[in-house]
Amino acid sequence: MQRLITCILILGFISATFSNAETQVKYFNVMDFGAHGDGTSDDSNAIAKAWQGVCGEEGPASLLIPSRKIFLVKRLKLSGPCKTPNVGIKLKGKIVAPSMSKWVGDSFSWIQILYVNGLTIDGDGGSIDGHGSTWWEKCRKCRRPKSLRFHACNGLTVKSLSMRNSPGAHISVNGMDGALFSQININSPPDSPNTDGFDIAASKNVAIQDSTLATGDDCIAINGGCSNIKATRLVCQGGHGISIGSLGRNKSHETVEEVHVRNCTFIGTTNGARIKTWPGGSGYARKITYEGIILKDVKNSIIIDQYYGIKTPNEVPNKVEDAVKVSEVIYRGFKGTSASAKAINLNCSPSGCFNITLDQIYTVHSKSIKKAYAFCKNIVNGRIGYTVPKVSCA
Repeated sequence: MQRLITCILILGFISATFSNAETQVKYFNVMDFGAHGDGTSDDSNAIAKAWQGVCGEEGPASLLIPSRKIFLVKRLKLSGPCKTPNVGIKLKGKIVAPSMSKWVGDSFSWIQILYVNGLTIDGDGGSIDGHGSTWWEKCRKCRRPKSLRFHACNGLTVKSLSMRNSPGAHISVNGMDGALFSQININSPPDSPNTDGFDIAASKNVAIQDSTLATGDDCIAINGGCSNIKATRLVCQGGHGISIGSLGRNKSHETVEEVHVRNCTFIGTTNGARIKTWPGGSGYARKITYEGIILKDVKNSIIIDQYYGIKTPNEVPNKVEDAVKVSEVIYRGFKGTSASAKAINLNCSPSGCFNITLDQIYTVHSKSIKKAYAFCKNIVNGRIGYTVPKVSCA
């Protein structure tokens, strides 16, 4: 019996050893490919060479950007598809962008990751700094690069990533099926122009959770072609809140559906829960839920703006135009303070917003001597429960 037990233990040990060997990750350290990590030398080519090794490896492989180093990256494109089904990036050091005066080429994006399925990025200990202040001062109205752009990277996982001061949007997600972002920390000044935390377009099954997003524009902008987008346990500071759209610009046809925003906090944002569409567009924004929302000095706690881009009442079209159809929207469980008297603004087009539900809403003016109110028009088949301020147009 003792011999049998001993044999079983030995076989188990051998099996575990082979299993660990088979799943052992091979790391490609960028320092081994010529990176300097001194913050002044351009390490773009060295990182790209290391990535070629990762992408060509048949077993599990990961790009290693080591700690206690600063890597200047002028422009970087990491492309797939890769041979390895388990590909990773371990960011332990700091990546910095050049200043605007040293930028070379177009200003579309800075770091691009394309066509890499099953990618996992672990940013624990590392960070990405876009050096955006050099752009904001001199180039507020021109196109500024997005810091980190993902395109067609299905099954993406990004965790524990810190980013700051992007010239434009911090993270762009495009053409994706399946992405999870967790413990993301974005930090840019509230007056930094168009520094969205996330720009999502033409993507489905995307989740953002347990993160803090301090930006100068939308914490999250959910654009046309998106479905099944989830935002959970987020803190949005400054900026413009979590927005659906804008949709329908230049009379385009765009669709968004199945967006669920839950257990999020908005602090000092221009908007909380926003849907924005341009007059004359077509398509739909439907099956949208904002639930369990905490508000602190938010200017527009709840807003549907179907006249986006119109600055004065004189610009409102005289005739009833087509509009992106807004329907099946639920606002439930809002609590906190409004920085403006108009806490709720449901400004729908003449064609109407359908099946809008508001319940368990308690929003008061942040200055106790003032009273908050709700504005709404063209709500069809609305369901209004308990709301403060009172919503009475549906």
